[in-house]
Amino acid sequence: MHNKKWFNKKSHDSWSVFKVMGELVEGYEKLSEIGPCVSIFGSARTNENDFYYKETIKISELIVSKGLGVITGGGPGIMEAANKGAKNAGGISVGLNIKLPFEQEPNNFIDKDKSIDFDYFFVRKVMFVKYAQAFIVMPGGFGTFDELFESLTLVQTNKIQKIPIILYGSEFWKDCINWLDKVVLKQQKNISNEDMSFFKIADQPSEVINIIDNFYSDQRYSPNF
Repeated sequence: MHNKKWFNKKSHDSWSVFKVMGELVEGYEKLSEIGPCVSIFGSARTNENDFYYKETIKISELIVSKGLGVITGGGPGIMEAANKGAKNAGGISVGLNIKLPFEQEPNNFIDKDKSIDFDYFFVRKVMFVKYAQAFIVMPGGFGTFDELFESLTLVQTNKIQKIPIILYGSEFWKDCINWLDKVVLKQQKNISNEDMSFFKIADQPSEVINIIDNFYSDQRYSPNF
């Protein structure tokens, strides 16, 4: 009986591969037509009166003014602010929504034809990475850190080309950066000096745009893999 149950579980797992494939195909087909974008990560719990919510709107508006679209996780908080900024500026506003038991409903500032729902976090992250010309990481929680460190790992291991990864808000990020420098790099030697150069810090929306402009001054936008 035990073996039979295990066999049935394995059979179900095999069929789930087709659901994963379906999400990948839908994401590729929709996003490949959109053009170059910037992915903005951050907390779903940030309210509209928060400093970083307001900063995210400004950043997103400036991104659109440069001819780039904005990709977010499609939910509330920082994601909503980024989509709102893109919509305010008349730009492309993409939402990659994840189905969760709490917090996550698509916000009202996503272009209707550019809202995509995902069941799997890992498929959703593929979409964040493939078409983004830069990552802007606003203050957030576990999900934001997951997206940040996966992006850094992909650059470190040459799985994607190096692109700007911008941590916004030095006051929020300073302890994390200090830990990476003092403990992970110098004490444990688990990363290299070069790895610490994979990200930049910004405290003004204009700094974000300058980092992106400087990076692409001598190269063209393109998918990352």
